[in-house]
Amino acid sequence: MDKKVRILFCFAFLLLSFNPTIFAQEGKDDKDTVKMSLSLKNIVDLAISQSSSLKYAQNQHVSNYWRYRNFTKQFLPNLILNGTLPNYTQSTVPVTQPDGSIEFKQVSNLSISSYLSLNQYIPLTGTQIYASTSFSRVQDYNKNSTLFSGSPFSIGFNQPIFAYNWMKWTKKTEPMVYDESQKNFIQTIENIAYTATSYFFNYLRIQTNYNLAKSSFDNSSDNLKIAQIKKKLGQISDNDFSRIQLSVLNAEKSMSSAKMDLKNADFSLKSYIGLDQKISIELQMPLLITLFDIDPQKALKEARDNRSEQVHYQRRLISAESQLTQAKRGNGLTATLSGNYGLSNSAGSFPGIYNQPLNQRMLQLTFSVPILDWGKTASSVKMAESNRDLVTFDVKQAFEDFDRSVIVQVEQFSLLKDQLKTAEEADKVAANGYIIALKKFQNGEITITDMNIASSERVTGKLDYINSLATYWLAYYRLRILTLYDFEHDQKIRYQNPMLSGEFTTLNSNKK
Repeated sequence: MDKKVRILFCFAFLLLSFNPTIFAQEGKDDKDTVKMSLSLKNIVDLAISQSSSLKYAQNQHVSNYWRYRNFTKQFLPNLILNGTLPNYTQSTVPVTQPDGSIEFKQVSNLSISSYLSLNQYIPLTGTQIYASTSFSRVQDYNKNSTLFSGSPFSIGFNQPIFAYNWMKWTKKTEPMVYDESQKNFIQTIENIAYTATSYFFNYLRIQTNYNLAKSSFDNSSDNLKIAQIKKKLGQISDNDFSRIQLSVLNAEKSMSSAKMDLKNADFSLKSYIGLDQKISIELQMPLLITLFDIDPQKALKEARDNRSEQVHYQRRLISAESQLTQAKRGNGLTATLSGNYGLSNSAGSFPGIYNQPLNQRMLQLTFSVPILDWGKTASSVKMAESNRDLVTFDVKQAFEDFDRSVIVQVEQFSLLKDQLKTAEEADKVAANGYIIALKKFQNGEITITDMNIASSERVTGKLDYINSLATYWLAYYRLRILTLYDFEHDQKIRYQNPMLSGEFTTLNSNKK
């Protein structure tokens, strides 16, 4: 039942979304088999809407989205309540007396405490500021007394001095990581489209080869029937008749091999695009091609703006500088300035804490200075400087290689137009030559050798044309991957992640 539902779903999806030629076949072996005639666009749309690779890309995008959301929350004020409820103690403890002697006394008490604080970090300076309030209650069972103490209000700060400010650097790099993830999501979907195109033309090539093999077998069978009549009339030699019989056997062998290849290609294509294996398909030759020129400088500009590599290279440079700063400040003089001002009090009741509380002040400077580290600090700095210089060189080379790859791809794409026209014309000439040769052979005007040559030229011409189409379309999608730009419609490529449809995201996602 589930398989039937999946078949009906795929059928309705293709019918409503893509409108390919769809018809049903009823036969002895394929009863009520749904058959679909699919174009290149249909295959690509199926792949980018339901393939397993898409699901992985969507989940990876969601993971990066929540990573960025988690990062942004780190720098918002956070309210924390800490407490102990209860803390019961009954034991014998040593107590130092005024004269310095020690006596052991029995202690039995129950205490509870709570601490409420509002904290805020300032990434620019690495400062922590806070406001807090606290109270505690201690009930002494030995003395049968209860004491309250607490701080009704307190504010303070912690300021690292000469220290590595990790917040400042992560504020620079984490937004870039998120930007990379958004662009990588688009790149991944375009890679899926490219792979689907490769599967499409592999299937189309094998499908065409099978159709040509079947056509050759049918024509060879007809030629054999004519040869049998001519043999009865004595109009053909035994040698020519045997060669015609051999051509039939060879054609049948080629057709069987092509049929097996077609089954393998059929399974691979359907598995990748997520189409039910029971659905029979036939691919359409992508003849409607809009040939257009692409400005190399525009392609380069779009590639720099849209690709994740540009952000990644910049992030590598910033990370290298961050590591150098950490090496310099993490192994030298470090200090922390802390301050606190508030009110505190103790009383026999809870309200008494707030009755004429006393001032509470604290200012503290702590520091750490490495006196002898045997050159560890200097070597760490030198290593970080060397790494920064290496990253700078790598990034510079990567920028140049990236720009060159875009320009080369545009130039190659421009040259493919002429090759495509030549291959199309050659295919028409070879197909027409085969028809003429077939008629001449059946009329006895040419030999079986000439007929085989014409048949071979027809196959070569057709497959060369398909290869030219595949090269053109793969180059087209490769150019889209390199630039993330749709030159046909003159717009940036955008995709929506349905898994984030209910979440706020800075990605301006629109379905292509």
